[in-house]
Amino acid sequence: MPYLLEQQTPNVADYCHLRVATGLSPKAPEAARIGLAATLFAVQIRFEGQVIGMGRLVGDGACHCQICDIAVLPQHQGKGLGKQIMQALMDYVDSQLPDSCYVNLIADGDAKFLYQQFGFADVAPASIGMGLTLPRERTGDFQH
Repeated sequence: MPYLLEQQTPNVADYCHLRVATGLSPKAPEAARIGLAATLFAVQIRFEGQVIGMGRLVGDGACHCQICDIAVLPQHQGKGLGKQIMQALMDYVDSQLPDSCYVNLIADGDAKFLYQQFGFADVAPASIGMGLTLPRERTGDFQH
């Protein structure tokens, strides 16, 4: 049976499973429900009825967007599926977002080689990617 790419946001169970099974950080089901509902555009890949890959575009749809949640189950990797996911997301970017939109992503490890094929480039030293994972210790040091 062939792989089927669908323009569809994964459901909460598939999303949470794919994140953990591919080494991405786990997400609580309630967080996934809220986040997935705010997806700008997403695709998933099915094989034998099961969702085995996904990718999402999130953001405001005009000024700032981020490609995230690119994941393909390990047993299906190396078959060009990540490239198919990226191509579908980039087709949306190219056809639906204004020219001034800033599209970014975080490249883990060798995934940077995939993203470079679609025009993404390291922004350092002009910019440095930063992140914050919750919960965090709130020190109360913030001054108004």
